[in-house]
Amino acid sequence: MNENEKLRYSDKDLAYFKDILNAKIKEAKEQYELIKSAYMNDANNGTDDTAPQFKAFDEGSAVMSKETSSQLAIRQEKFIRDLKNALIRIENKSYGVCRVTGKLINKKRLELVPHATLSIEAKNMQ
Repeated sequence: MNENEKLRYSDKDLAYFKDILNAKIKEAKEQYELIKSAYMNDANNGTDDTAPQFKAFDEGSAVMSKETSSQLAIRQEKFIRDLKNALIRIENKSYGVCRVTGKLINKKRLELVPHATLSIEAKNMQ
């Protein structure tokens, strides 16, 4: 390998990681839909027919539940975006290369965190 050749995973490895990413994206989208539907259902579970003090407590918990659902939805959207960005890196064959060290990210790390852009070495430097 000459100096100008970029260190990268083989096309076979990239295809393997692409399958992992596509499965993760499918799963993440399903979870996102569950979070969204839970958020929408929170609005329909009122306590109109219960005692006033319970109603006040329940409204407080509903607000907290909506905030939590909203935060979960935002995190899930970011996760899906990160996974899709990893697919783009596969297409341009830069997938699995640490953006700090330029070295290949360990295969086991990529199997666990397929959207990783940092090697453990670079992550520990932060």
